[in-house]
Amino acid sequence: MPVYTAVKPATWPDRMTFSPAVRAGELLFISGHTATDENRNIVGVGDIAEQTRCIFRKFDAILKMAGGSFDNIVETTEYFLTLDDYKKTADVRREFFKGPLYPAATGVLVASLIRRDALIEIKATAYFGNGR
Repeated sequence: MPVYTAVKPATWPDRMTFSPAVRAGELLFISGHTATDENRNIVGVGDIAEQTRCIFRKFDAILKMAGGSFDNIVETTEYFLTLDDYKKTADVRREFFKGPLYPAATGVLVASLIRRDALIEIKATAYFGNGR
């Protein structure tokens, strides 16, 4: 018997072997996402800020499906290919995380990502308990 429930849109392909997010009790684990459109094509090729914005819009939809918002995110992990434009993602974070309280964050420089033309992949954890 599963200890979690999947949070996914009705259009999520059955062939995928993972869920966009899963909820286990008061925690929501959002899978690593790249900047893809509904046809799984990369959005914002060559633009890490636009790719970050696309990923956070996906997170927004997932959080709403789970009954929450960006205020529920307590941790993010970002995997990126280069430091060249990485600082641009901070401005995008401020568009979605309003502060002054920000989630814990980890940035990891990687050699490559699975999706061609993806410059960044982000995953997150959200908390839905009374502690916040």
